[in-house]
Amino acid sequence: MKTYTIKDFDKQFPTNDACLEFLFNARYPQGAFCEKCGKITPHYRIADRKVFSCQFCGSHVSPTANIIFHKSDTPLLSWFHAMFLMSSTKTGISAKQLQRELGVTYKTAWRMFKEIRKLMTDNVNPLSGQVEVDETYIGGKHKGARGRGASGKTIVMGMVERDGNAITHIIPDVKAHTLLPMIERNVEKSNKTVVYTDELRSYNNVERLGYSHEIVQHSAKQYFNGIIHVNTMESLWGTIKRGIDGVNHSVSPLYLQSYLYSYIYRYNHRKDETEVGWI
Repeated sequence: MKTYTIKDFDKQFPTNDACLEFLFNARYPQGAFCEKCGKITPHYRIADRKVFSCQFCGSHVSPTANIIFHKSDTPLLSWFHAMFLMSSTKTGISAKQLQRELGVTYKTAWRMFKEIRKLMTDNVNPLSGQVEVDETYIGGKHKGARGRGASGKTIVMGMVERDGNAITHIIPDVKAHTLLPMIERNVEKSNKTVVYTDELRSYNNVERLGYSHEIVQHSAKQYFNGIIHVNTMESLWGTIKRGIDGVNHSVSPLYLQSYLYSYIYRYNHRKDETEVGWI
């Protein structure tokens, strides 16, 4: 598998014009439709403008219209570079780091960071096969209980298909009436689907939903029993928490879900090769 590197990026997008051409081809793969002519027509680039003109009537189409680049004075190459950095760095990148990398103001970097993060959501198909389910608590440091029962933290549920995609969602509690519907919505019911969890009692009725269910006994210091474990999900929690602690330092519960989307987006696209799936 060939990883898409910064050298690949620089080769594919050496200039703002190359970025604009890429956008035009991506948005109009069959050719641009001219509303005045009423059909798809050849278009050519207007020099020094982000528009393409119809060969016959001269009307314009803009590849940047109605997307995050719309009416932005920031060069397209900077936008593309920001998207590359935000999607390829395992633990993410902060707006402050974007400012340093791109040579823009912090206000500009923050706007780019926020707009790109909004796009980093995946419509993941239901998970299947071997699916690990677990929850964690994310938030600032608080005295008192750790893990389940910790106060002042946000509860996040995660599901990951081994060697496949992952899904995470903020949840209000870890009760059965919250966890079981989440599994039903996101995990395919099949005789080939096995759900792996720890011994939390809220998962006791997973089998009644129509899944095979295997349990690892964390309370007994058991972290795996052959293929029975939730270590893939635990590893993903570690990546997310290291990223938030080391890169973002802290995240408000109000914005946490959007940050989770960005971490899961990077995880789900970890096997992307030369295709720029991040654009």
